[in-house]
Amino acid sequence: MSNSEIDQLVQLLSKLPGLGSRSARRAMLFLVKHRESLLLPLGQALVSAADSIKTCKICGNLDTTEICSVCANEARDQKTLCVVEDVSDLWALERAGAFSGLYHVLGGTLSALDGVGPEDLQIESLLRRIGEGTVREVILALNATVDGQTTSHYLADRIEEVSGDLTISYLAHGVPVGGELDYLDDGTLATALKSRRKSN
Repeated sequence: MSNSEIDQLVQLLSKLPGLGSRSARRAMLFLVKHRESLLLPLGQALVSAADSIKTCKICGNLDTTEICSVCANEARDQKTLCVVEDVSDLWALERAGAFSGLYHVLGGTLSALDGVGPEDLQIESLLRRIGEGTVREVILALNATVDGQTTSHYLADRIEEVSGDLTISYLAHGVPVGGELDYLDDGTLATALKSRRKSN
C-alpha cells in the first residue's frame, strides 16, 4: 500500500468509537499482518453490510429486512413499548433477555448544547405508534444522564397529550447487581436511596 492508502485507512479507523490515532495505527498494522484471514474478509463483510443492512421502518432497529425480526415477531408483547436512545441500547436489553415487548429507537436525546431538538429525533413516529391505541405501557429506558432525563420528561408530557390512559414507567437506577457501596459514585448512591422500595 502507498502511504496515502495507509494514512486513509488509519484516518478511517480513528473515527471509530474508542479508537484514537495510535490505536487506529495498531489496528491497521494488525489487519495488514493478517491480510488473508482478516483484512480481505472484513472488507467484503463491510461492503455486504453497506448493501444489505436496513433501518426498520417501524422501530428504528437495524436488520437486513424492512421490518426487523423484533417487530415481525407476533409472539412478543404488543402492548408494551420500550423507548431507547440508540440501537446499541436495544441490543443490550435483548442480550439481557428480560424484556419481551417491542422497542422504539429515538436516535439520540434532546440536547441544547449540541443543537438537538425534538424534530431531530424519532418522536413523532413514537407518538403515532402510541396513538394507534394498541400500546398500554411505555417504558422510557433512556440513559441516566442530564440529557436522558430531560428527554424522558419531555416524552412523558408528549405521551400524556396523546394518550392519558396508558402507563408510563422508567428504568430503576441505583446499585448494580454485585456492586459494592464503597466503589459507587455519589450520584448512583443518592439515586439508589431515592429509588428504594419496601420489602414484600
